[in-house]
Amino acid sequence: MTERIVRVGNGQGFWGDSEIGPRQLVDAGVIDYLTLDYLAEVTMSILQKARAKNPDLGYAADFVTQLDQILPACVDKGIRIVANAGGINPRACATAVAQVIERHGLDARVALVSGDDLLRRLPEIIAADAPLAHLASGEPLEPQLDRVRSANAYLGAFPIAEALGRGADVVVTGRVTDASLIIGPLIHEFGWQPDDFDQLAAATVAGHIIECGTQCTGGNYDNWRAVPDLAGIGYPYVEVAATGDFVVSKSAGTGGLVDIGTVTAQLLYEIGDPQAYLGPDVIADFTSPTLTQAGPDRVAVSGCRGRAPADELKVSANLADGYRIVGQLVVGAPDAVEKARLTAEILFERLRRDGIAFPAQDVLVEVIGANTLYSGMPASVADPADPPEVLLRIAVRSDDRRALARLGAEVAPLLTSGPPGLTGFAGGRPRPSEVMRFWPALVPKSLVSARVEVIGEAS
Repeated sequence: MTERIVRVGNGQGFWGDSEIGPRQLVDAGVIDYLTLDYLAEVTMSILQKARAKNPDLGYAADFVTQLDQILPACVDKGIRIVANAGGINPRACATAVAQVIERHGLDARVALVSGDDLLRRLPEIIAADAPLAHLASGEPLEPQLDRVRSANAYLGAFPIAEALGRGADVVVTGRVTDASLIIGPLIHEFGWQPDDFDQLAAATVAGHIIECGTQCTGGNYDNWRAVPDLAGIGYPYVEVAATGDFVVSKSAGTGGLVDIGTVTAQLLYEIGDPQAYLGPDVIADFTSPTLTQAGPDRVAVSGCRGRAPADELKVSANLADGYRIVGQLVVGAPDAVEKARLTAEILFERLRRDGIAFPAQDVLVEVIGANTLYSGMPASVADPADPPEVLLRIAVRSDDRRALARLGAEVAPLLTSGPPGLTGFAGGRPRPSEVMRFWPALVPKSLVSARVEVIGEAS
């Protein structure tokens, strides 16, 4: 009897990833599920600002545009889609998806997973003896409540599996863990239970490997010279068995590389304790898997181990923290570095004489091209004595938006009132933008309830 295999591909590693990925995976026609990962911590605050301006926004509109191109083919090929594109407003996103389905006359259903948005519930949660203390500093959130712009718990994969079990062809979520997009379909397909910790851990490892898209197929890889055809790089998919063992691969005929090196590089990406990768459904031991080269562009992963998850969920909050401005100029030789530093001094002295000063800790001056990245580190990279040109970049944070706007207005005048050789000023004056402070915290699972709704389902 042939072992049953479920294939899950990820065509979106972040909001703004190439639109080639989803089309490539759908056109290849080998996957059962297409996942699309749009959300980073800062993305939630961007979406919250969009919704504050328009209650019908707050989701990744790119997702709906992408579906307009690929959904007919997905329905035809039986490929189901799971995406966290709902952001702050999964209901509006699901409604927009339903309109795409109707416009194309497709026999398909969309579901939404919500319950992660805690913004309006923060006082209630804090009153329930959950201080939402900052994980690094230990500060309680309550004194900062008026500055909070978004607060979302990281939900797990079982609500996604429920949505699929209720017949959804497209599942739209708010904030779930990145790996949950991949874990949910596998729970649905194999009937894994909450205490199937090894299988859930394996799915977590699989999800972590492909959640950033082409970072596991040769993108952003230190051995980049060994990666063929980066222009045509293939987006990844995993072939998963009921045991949880899986193979990482990519579509035939695409560029890039899948080998133990590329997979290991992504496996180690953005993790803390490798023996305790914390998730809402399982704690995965990232030291347990065995990786084997199973053929060209095929890496087999087996032996994953997991244990029971904690009783808390991570919360990602964003707090308004003033404003910032970034301005830049190109400075040419001779003496480019010296002239760049003098230009920055002139700018701040000119402002000081006009009654505007910024604390030193809120000012960043970078001379890019003069070893900015490796400053203060061992001399592993040569420091050019007199580079032909450098990029002067000045960034300042302040609660005073007007003072920052004044700084922005003084960048262009440096071209005629500073040292010679300044150029590269384009795009108009730099303008202040709101700064968000990331606030990670924990909330008891008992205070968070995921909700699943299938659009058009009879109640």
